Amino acid sequence: MAILPEGFALPPLPYLVVLVAGLVGVGVGLVRTRPSVSEGHVLALVPWMVAGSALHVFYVVGLLPPAIDPFAGTPAVYLTVAVLAGATWLGLDAVDAATARNLAIPGVALAVGLVVLALGSALAAGTLSILWPGIAFVVAVLVTPAMWAVLKRIAPESAAAGALGVLAIFGHALDAISTAVGIDVLGFGERTPLSRVILEVSGMLPTADIIGVGWLFVLVKLAVVGLVVWLLADYIHEEPTEGALLLGFVAAVGLGPGVHNLLLFAISGA
Repeated sequence: MAILPEGFALPPLPYLVVLVAGLVGVGVGLVRTRPSVSEGHVLALVPWMVAGSALHVFYVVGLLPPAIDPFAGTPAVYLTVAVLAGATWLGLDAVDAATARNLAIPGVALAVGLVVLALGSALAAGTLSILWPGIAFVVAVLVTPAMWAVLKRIAPESAAAGALGVLAIFGHALDAISTAVGIDVLGFGERTPLSRVILEVSGMLPTADIIGVGWLFVLVKLAVVGLVVWLLADYIHEEPTEGALLLGFVAAVGLGPGVHNLLLFAISGA
């Protein structure tokens, strides 16, 4: 059984060389300079994650110029955003301005610019539809504090994960709920093989014709992210820097696809 998502392919060799060189350069720079890393710095990477999701949506719908298109595919877009965010972090550290706020500002500008451009293009084309993406977002916002409260009740030590734990839960709730909306309401497919297995199992249950198949995927995703946050809580307490970066990565794995889903649904006219 395939384990990689549909559309997963390395970019052409020249683009791959540029990305790998950039990633190595940024990685070496960060290791040598060791800029301060706090919970705030990891949270400041959230707009960069949103920018990466928007960039990949542009790739999917064919809105990017051919010269930069390969930088936004899967998995190239992850490397592209990592290089951009890392280089920004290094540049700020070089002038003693690597605060969380300063790291977030360029990411916010890039994310807002890409999202506005995507929505504006859809509006001009008559394909803009924000109802169901909006519903998915609101439901994820409501589910997140409820899930966080349940997790802290079951495992009080999970509270040590702090805002990053909440972000991780929100990211995966957004991914799961938007996927459920896409499958059950809007008629989209699922590209990740493991997720398709869960959806297929749900489709075999008698509830499929009544409430759809996405509900099981939502429950599984929430259970898994809750378990991960609980497991990482002690690590964050013992190793704050490494723990914050690791939990930030966990959040990105959910938030990136979730934002991608919302934006893609919104501009596709579904």
